[in-house]
Amino acid sequence: MITKRRGNNKVIYKFDVVPTAQQVIELYNDADLPRPTHDPQRIRAMFENSDLIVTAWDENKLVGVSRTITDWVWCSYLADLAVSPGYKRSGIGKKLIELARQKIGEQSMLLLLSVPTAMDYYPKVGFARENSAFIMHRTK
Repeated sequence: MITKRRGNNKVIYKFDVVPTAQQVIELYNDADLPRPTHDPQRIRAMFENSDLIVTAWDENKLVGVSRTITDWVWCSYLADLAVSPGYKRSGIGKKLIELARQKIGEQSMLLLLSVPTAMDYYPKVGFARENSAFIMHRTK
């Protein structure tokens, strides 16, 4: 668990908590992330089948999440990154990526497919543009 202040509130980052499907659906809908939020079972399966989930909490409210699928030694796919609109520009997305990157280690690249509205965001947090995708090259 990692704590970071946001104004008067503490945002707590966790690796050991899988949010409920309803919490994820609310966050994805608020963040305008195009995912199958009409299908709670599918959302639950997406999280159950992920290798690394990092969450950001303001007390009991899920305010950010990253979801990664990885083999831990070559490549890792950042499948989802969502931050609640009221918490954007506070560093939560960048911190979620940083924590995921630390967990997957130096041998694995981190890659993703971006939604059109986030195309300008990813280069600002360390991703290199690759035609239609982004990549963080392995350091080993």
